[in-house]
Amino acid sequence: LADLAMVAERLGRTVAPGPLYPVSVVLTALVDGADPLAHAAAIEALIAGEAVASWAVCEPGQGWAPLAPTVTATRTEAGYRIDGTKDRVEAGAQSAWLLVVARCDEAVRQFLVPTDAAGLRVEPQQSVDLVKQYARVHFDGVVVPPTAAVGTAEQTAALVDRQSQIAQVLQCAEVVGVLQTVFDMTVQWALDRHSFGRPLASYQALKHTFADMKLWLEACRATTAAAVAAVAARRSDAGLSASIAKSYVGEMAGQIVQSCVQLHGGIGVTWQFDLHLYLRRVTLYRNMFGTPQEHNLRVYEAEKAGRAHR
Repeated sequence: LADLAMVAERLGRTVAPGPLYPVSVVLTALVDGADPLAHAAAIEALIAGEAVASWAVCEPGQGWAPLAPTVTATRTEAGYRIDGTKDRVEAGAQSAWLLVVARCDEAVRQFLVPTDAAGLRVEPQQSVDLVKQYARVHFDGVVVPPTAAVGTAEQTAALVDRQSQIAQVLQCAEVVGVLQTVFDMTVQWALDRHSFGRPLASYQALKHTFADMKLWLEACRATTAAAVAAVAARRSDAGLSASIAKSYVGEMAGQIVQSCVQLHGGIGVTWQFDLHLYLRRVTLYRNMFGTPQEHNLRVYEAEKAGRAHR
């Protein structure tokens, strides 16, 4: 996971479009599930880079509630019938499989569904990010065999939690890469541009602004590194660490990039300048896999529970 986080940070530096999180999350579920051999072909194709898979977890009109799906999986003689709609599925139109979170009887289960299955329809969605591609996926009586189930009913909650943690920390790592690039661009801009015969960077007011942004950037890097380490080691506080990182990075990233846009002046808000691409990425990611407010609440609940046991 630490290596993946390094890759994610490098992707952030160039606002790359690759589906790193979807493939990583799906692979995690397939490998950690009860019967990885049942999905050996998909695992091999994903590792080899021959195919793409995505996690169909979000739903229209819902916040981050991965264990409260409205999509249903009904048992049939042939296996399972899946009905409902998933939203914001990254690379949905490019994926060979979708890992679908659905309610089956009284439990929540996950199913690996091929995108060419009868009754499955992919509807491309517009995004504030001009580089990433998302889709709304409709399931209308999609029938899959029993082997499509990933993990047991008892495993699903832990699997989904693990997948969420990985998606969150990789996203934070990518945002750190975004912030580092934007900060470096802005520092160089302030050194190159002159006002009244002096570089902009020589003015004390701007020095204070850069000092604040550098502090926030390094705090984002530190909280992300701590979360990556906790999730990689499968520590008991991994979910809490991921929420702390997602909350802080999600909140501060927008402030840092917006400050950099303002420091660039008028050119910072033009289409010709690349800053808007980075701003769009952090704006999108602020709400993916939970908003700062949702993760703040999780941190609060964990702290409250901890105090109750003291």
